[in-house]
Amino acid sequence: MEILPSIKALRDLPKSDLHNHCLLGGSRPVLEKFYGKPFARFRATKPGIDDLNQWIGHEFRPFIQLPGAFEKAVEAAFLQAITDGVTRLEMSLDVTFGRNFNFSPGRVVEVLKHSHQTLAPHVDFRPELGFSRRVPISLLMADFETYCDFHYFRSVDLYDDELAQPVENFMHLYRYARQHGMKCKAHAGEFGSADSVKAAVELLELDVVQHGIGAAGSTAVMKWLADNGIQLNICPTSNIKLKRVASYKSHPIRILFDHGVRVTINTDDVVIFGDGVSEQYLKLLKTGLFTYDELEIIRKTGLENSSN
Repeated sequence: MEILPSIKALRDLPKSDLHNHCLLGGSRPVLEKFYGKPFARFRATKPGIDDLNQWIGHEFRPFIQLPGAFEKAVEAAFLQAITDGVTRLEMSLDVTFGRNFNFSPGRVVEVLKHSHQTLAPHVDFRPELGFSRRVPISLLMADFETYCDFHYFRSVDLYDDELAQPVENFMHLYRYARQHGMKCKAHAGEFGSADSVKAAVELLELDVVQHGIGAAGSTAVMKWLADNGIQLNICPTSNIKLKRVASYKSHPIRILFDHGVRVTINTDDVVIFGDGVSEQYLKLLKTGLFTYDELEIIRKTGLENSSN
């Protein structure tokens, strides 16, 4: 029987977190201390993200509206990364955040730069802009163009309900991102099918897929992803808490790995789901889904250099 490492030993390993939504990516105790009260624990009642969005609206939105809460949330995200041993961090902020909460793009960039430089200068931080599928394209484009003027953000991501708008609606946004040298990511196959993953990659010319676990339903799509070197940034705890996957033991990351697809393990929203990367490594080991040597392959995949 393989001897399991301690959580401390896992945290001491350099690792990546490449699927992290900034405002929800931090340490819950840090945020609750600032807030002065605990957040209600999240529990999904059915598969999907409806319960997640309701939790964010009821629990998190009142917090983030407080003076100083944005700065504290960014600080908490970097502190979580440090605690977790994350040395490469790709962390996204919704492109409309400033508009919705009265922060200028310049102030948003200033806060991210300050927290990175003062708290975690050793971390290879690659800031990212997120696009919600629920927002009109014209609004996303207007804010995106403003942020591009800062030449600060390194990648883009498309998230929220996969059925809110057809993926082809976002092709112009992604062409613009590519013209500005940005890595192109999108959530696909979180709840959708293998075909939806392939379609998103092809239509948006994606470099990386966030989640992508629906691809495990098709041997042909998995082969296509492997042959084209498309990486899936997977968040096992998130998939389980959102009732997409029953357990760690049955998580399709094993199928994807066995079919040669590049996979990484990431947090998604630590405030909501609770687990850092290290905790997820330990759970994958405890259930026997992966050996330590196999997780080392996944860990090193996340740390490989990228041109973006």
